[in-house]
Amino acid sequence: MELAFHSKALRTICEMEFQADLEFGAAVARVLRHRLADLRAARSAMDLVAGRPRALDEPDGDCMVVDLCDGRRIVFAANHTNNPMTEANHVDWARVNRVKILRIEADNG
Repeated sequence: MELAFHSKALRTICEMEFQADLEFGAAVARVLRHRLADLRAARSAMDLVAGRPRALDEPDGDCMVVDLCDGRRIVFAANHTNNPMTEANHVDWARVNRVKILRIEADNG
């Protein structure tokens, strides 16, 4: 999949190992690198296995989350010009191959 980031600061955390270490600690940063590699390697969001991927209903749209460790998770959204949708008007994650990383947060949101 193709990744984009909600902000430059988030991109820096995700792309610079030392910045992720400073922000979250070595354990979370290591798992973050693995989950980002998983996202990049996947054909669609439904190909993800590690991190208990699951869809969330968010007030601002459909999102998915992938667990890291130590109570952290990655939240991302489909990032197509016209997101693929199901008949029920939800994002069709099996056809999503472009995502935007929105945030890294505690499990309780």
